Amino acid sequence: MTSEGWGTPPVEPISQHYIVCGGNALAHRLVLELVEHYGVPVVVLVADRTRDHAPQIEQLDGVAAVVEYASVTEEALRAVSVGTARGLALVEGSDQENIHAALSAQNHNPDIRIVFRMFNQRLGENIERLLKNGAALSGSATAAPAFASAALGRPNSVEIDGRYLHVAYDDDITADRLCMVADHIDRQDLGRIRLLPEQRGDSAEFVEFAQKFGGNEPIPPGGVRREPVPQGDPAAQEDPGGRAALQVLRIEPRVPIGWRRRVRWRLLDTMRFFTSARMRLVLLSALAAVLLAFGVLWYLNRNFGWTVYITLLDLAGAAQPDQLSDLADGTGTGGFWQRVAQVVITVCGITFAPVATAIAVEVLGSGRRGQPRNPGAGTRDHVIVVGLGNVGTRVATQLHGMGVPVVCMERDPQARGIAAVRALGIPVVLGDGPFEQQLRRARLKHSRALVAVSGDDATNLEAALEARHGNPEVRVVVRLFEDDFAGHFYRTLDNAASRSVSYLAAPAFAAALMGREVRGTLSVLRHVLLIAELTVEDGSGLIGLNRHDLEDPGGVRVIAVRLAHGDQLQWNFPDRTRRLAPGDRIVVAATRSGLARLNTAAVEEEKEEG
Repeated sequence: MTSEGWGTPPVEPISQHYIVCGGNALAHRLVLELVEHYGVPVVVLVADRTRDHAPQIEQLDGVAAVVEYASVTEEALRAVSVGTARGLALVEGSDQENIHAALSAQNHNPDIRIVFRMFNQRLGENIERLLKNGAALSGSATAAPAFASAALGRPNSVEIDGRYLHVAYDDDITADRLCMVADHIDRQDLGRIRLLPEQRGDSAEFVEFAQKFGGNEPIPPGGVRREPVPQGDPAAQEDPGGRAALQVLRIEPRVPIGWRRRVRWRLLDTMRFFTSARMRLVLLSALAAVLLAFGVLWYLNRNFGWTVYITLLDLAGAAQPDQLSDLADGTGTGGFWQRVAQVVITVCGITFAPVATAIAVEVLGSGRRGQPRNPGAGTRDHVIVVGLGNVGTRVATQLHGMGVPVVCMERDPQARGIAAVRALGIPVVLGDGPFEQQLRRARLKHSRALVAVSGDDATNLEAALEARHGNPEVRVVVRLFEDDFAGHFYRTLDNAASRSVSYLAAPAFAAALMGREVRGTLSVLRHVLLIAELTVEDGSGLIGLNRHDLEDPGGVRVIAVRLAHGDQLQWNFPDRTRRLAPGDRIVVAATRSGLARLNTAAVEEEKEEG
C-alpha cells in the first residue's frame, strides 16, 4: 500500500505508474479517482505525512507508494521514478513551484504526461506551449461556476459549440431534453440517487435481433425476448423519486436587474456619507432653504432656465452682485427679495462645498490607498462570499460579471483575492471578529444568498448557520469536503446547497492525465456529471463501438457526434448502430466511472500497441 520508509524510493521497482504531488483535498480525491475508477498504479509525493490529507491517502488501497519530501525537487522526482512514469499531476504549491516542477519532470522524461494546477490560467496556457505533453488546469475555475449558480438557485451550465448544457429537475424538464441523467433523487437520502444508470431502450431487442441476423447466427425460436421483471423485485417496486435531465439553452440567461433598482441602490448608497444625525439635519435644512430661494427667484423673474442658471452660480459663489451705481441707474438684477434669495443660496453653497469635497476624496482616495470599499446602505439583493482564497475570488468575480451585487468577507488582510475584487469595486468586510458582527456589516438582512468557500469545513458551516440565524430566508451554499457532513447539512437545512471543490475538479484532472478533455462539470446535488469531448484516433479502443456499446453499461450518454467528414455537431445523433471510425468526435455526459471506462479502453489499446 505504501513504502516502508518515508522519504525513500518505493521498495519494489515501478514503472508505467502515475505520480500525484500534493497532500491536499484535491490530491486525495485525485488519487481516489485513479485507483478506483482507472485502476492504475499511483505513487504519491507529499510534503508532510502528518498534515492535511496525507494520513488518509496513506490508508488508501491501491496506492503503490507514498514518499515524503519537503518540496518537489530533482531528488524527489527521482525518488518517485519519474523517468518511467506515464503521468505526473502537480496539484499543490504555488504557480511558480508547479511550473518549475513540470519543466524539471519533462527534462527527466520527455514523454511523460504532465497536468499541473495553475490559478493564473493565461500563464498556464503559455506554459502548456513549452511542454511536449502537458495541460494546465485550475481547480477553482472548474468549481466556481457550480458555486455561483447554486447561490442564484439555478443549475450551472457548460458551453459546447455555442449551446449551454444544464441539468433540469422534475417539473423543469422539457420535451426537447437531450437525455435523462438521474433518477431516485431524494434530498433526504443522497445515497439513493442513480446517475446515468444502465439502460436497455425499447429498440434494444430489435438491435440485438439485427446483429444476430447480420452475423449469420441462428435465430432462436421465438426471437429475442426481454426477460420479465419479477413482481417481487424490490428494484421494480422502488419509488423512482425525483428525476434530472440534461437540456440545452441557446444562450445563457443573465440575472435581470432593472435600471430602476440600480438607481435606487445608488441613491441609497450615497447615504453612507451622512451617518451623523446632526449632519443630515444641517444638510436637509440647507437644501430646503435653497429650494425656497429658488422658488422666490422663479416667481420674481418667471424664467425657469435663467433661475436655474443663477442658482447654480450662487451655489458656486460665482454670481455677480449688484453694485450701488447699478441700483442708482436702475440696471441691477432688481428687487430686494431677489437679493435676499441669492444671499441665502450662496451661504448654503458654502455648506455643501466641504461635504461634496469630502465625498470625492473618500471615493477617489480609498482606491489609491489600496483599501477595500465597505458595503454601503444601498447594497441590496446581493450575494455574500465568505473567504477570498482561489475559489472565493473566482466565485465573486463570476457573480460580478453576471451583474449580481457582491459583498466579500475575509479575515486575513493579506489574502490574495482582496486586490482582485477591489479592482472590480466589490466591497470587502475585513476583520477577525465574530461572524454575527461581520455579517451585519455585510448587510446580511438585505442579501439574497451566502456562499461560504473558505478552506475549513467547520468555518464554512459556522458562517452558514450564523447567516441563517440572522436571516432565515437567505440561501446558503457551503463548501464541504466530507460527504457524510454534507448529507447531514442537506437533511437539516432547506434552501441550501453543498459543493466540494475537490469532488468537482478531481475528475477533470484524472481525465487530463489520460489525455482526455473535460469541457466542464455539472452538479447533480453532491454528484458530478462530466461533459467531455473525445476524439476517435487510429488504434483507439473506441473504434468500432456504437451508441449501444457506449451507453448500455451505464455511466455514459452520447449527446452529440461530429463525424470525421463533417464540421458540425449533430445533437442526439439518431443512428445508434453506426460504429465509430477514426476522426469522429463524440461529446458525452458521463459519470466519473463511465468516463474512466472510456479512457481506460483507449489507454489499454495504446499499451497493447506499445
